[in-house]
Order: sequence, then C-alpha cells, then structure tokens
Amino acid sequence: MAWTKTYEGAEPLRINKWLAEEGVCSRREADALILKGLVKVDGEAAIAGQKIEAGQTLTLLQKATRQLDNRLSLIFHKPEGIVSGTPEAGEIPAVRLITAETLSGKAHAIPGRYNKLAPLGRLDKDSRGLLVLSEDGVLAKALIGPESTVDKEYLVKVKGDVTPDKLALLRHGLELDGRKLKPAQVDQVKAHELRFVLNEGRNRQIRRMCQLVDLRVADLMRVRVGSLELAGLPEGKWRPISARERDALLSGAAPSPRPSSPRAPREAQDRPPRETRERPQRGERPARGERPDRPPRPGKPSGKPGGKSGSPRGDRKPDSREEKPVNPMRGPKFKRTKLGPRKRSPIK
Repeated sequence: MAWTKTYEGAEPLRINKWLAEEGVCSRREADALILKGLVKVDGEAAIAGQKIEAGQTLTLLQKATRQLDNRLSLIFHKPEGIVSGTPEAGEIPAVRLITAETLSGKAHAIPGRYNKLAPLGRLDKDSRGLLVLSEDGVLAKALIGPESTVDKEYLVKVKGDVTPDKLALLRHGLELDGRKLKPAQVDQVKAHELRFVLNEGRNRQIRRMCQLVDLRVADLMRVRVGSLELAGLPEGKWRPISARERDALLSGAAPSPRPSSPRAPREAQDRPPRETRERPQRGERPARGERPDRPPRPGKPSGKPGGKSGSPRGDRKPDSREEKPVNPMRGPKFKRTKLGPRKRSPIK
C-alpha cells in the first residue's frame, strides 16, 4: 500500500529531511528511493535534492513501502568471543550467526549472507548479552545518534573491594580521554556484582571506569536497551523486533522539544492585561480648606505643618564651624608669593 501525505510546513523543506522527520526512513534511504523513481510529488517523480512546498502531496509507491517494511531489526544474544562489528582475521562477526537455525520464534524474513544488518551499540568481544542489529536508518539514529536518550543496562561482576567511595566515583566524578563522563546509575546487587545504567557509549567504557577505581571486570552482560529486554532469549539466538517495540524505542528516544520563544517573566504571566486590570479606588480627599487643624505636637513649633523635627530655632547650638579659631596665615594680609626659578652655580 502506498504512503501519502500532504506537507503543511511554513517553509520549503528537502524531501529526504521531511521523510526522516516523519519517521518513514532515513535521509540516505529516502535518497535511494528517489533515485529509483519511487517517490512522487503531486504525481510527478521527485528528483535528488528537491524541496517540497506547503500544500504539495508526497507519495511513496507501493514498491517503496514494501521495501521499507521488509527492513529487518532484531535482538541477538551475543555470546562471549563474538565480535559486533567488522571482524579481523580469525574472528567471527555476529551477523554470521543470524540464520534460520538460530532464530527463536518466527520472522517475516531471514537475512541472506550479504545483508545490510549493522550493530546499533556495540558490545566488545569479551562481553555478552543484548545486541541490536538493524537495517533501519531511523532506528539507528534513535539508538546511537548524537541526540539519543535511550539508556542501556548492564550486569557486571567485578574483582576487588566495592566501597561507597568507589560507587560514588563510578556514579559521578570520572573522566575518560580527557572528557567528563555523564552521570551514571551504579548500584551494588551483590558483594561483587554491580548494575550499570548508562546514557552514553564510550569504547570499553565500563571496563575502563572500573579500572579507574581499582576494580577488575570478570564478566559483563548487557540486559536491556531502552524498552528492549534480553530476558527469555537463549544465548546465541535472535528474534525480530516487532513494530510495537520499534515505535516504543522511537518515542522513548525523541528529545523534548525546545521552546520556540523565550519564556515570559512570571510577573507578566500572572498579571492580567493593562487595560483589564482594576485599579484600587482611592477615598475622596478633602479640599485644602476643609482639612481639620492639627493639634500642636509637643516639642515642635506650631508653625508650618510638616516642618522638620527638632528644637526651636532659637535653642539651636551654634554651628561647630563657627567655633573654630581662624588661621591667621589665611587672612587677607598674607598672600602666597610665586618664587622664580632657582639659579644653580656650576660645579668647579
């Protein structure tokens, strides 16, 4: 079935970017579909780099939607000793173990020898557990893109003494490669078993973190990626990711939208508009001639109302400046004389 939607954006937008924002496919996948002539705008075949404008309708032909629906995403329980990515000589990659014999349950497709499955968050050769493999560019961006917020959970067995100070450092306070690590959730499950929940994935991050606090990793197992859990999947087996699980991963990975405009001050939000505010009614002020006479205050003259407090003017002490003796050198008889330059006699 073809996919059709009308663009309602305010500004023209590249077709590949719009399809990626709609969660239909990645930009690269959109470009591939455009080159194959499987994308139309208002009934005409789209071209590479074309922008769609408001009111135009984009259609993905049925062949394109079928191709996108056949993209495979799966969970694989990776054993220790298997590499996630490109293998070196003598190593076995995880994709080679994705066969009909290792399938747990049912799948709409079995990947061939030359499939496009890629690991979304690698596990090193010495680690085991949940590994996501996918041909879906949108899912890849959600799980390992720079704005991804999907967390990953690990169970780690360590050798060494686990102390509260070491746990505090593991949670917050370590650096790798000169960069501060994001805060991590680290809990002690047993005497020598820890649970890590991370929001980032540096190279061999957990092993290096433990090494910085004098702990050595004996076993590392990833048990969860976002809403995907490993529970119930035997080691060396795989199963497909359902459409519902994919939607849950995409919704959980979407970053919170930023406000389009700066937030108004609290006072401006709480106050009603100027013209609707009711001003408090003031009482009627009596006319000047109608004001009652104030009784004289004790210790104050009964003259001008509102005068400064203090004693009557006649009782004031003389100003302290008047009591200072006059300096005779500053009198009118003495004037400062400007002297001429001093003459110096030459040294003989």
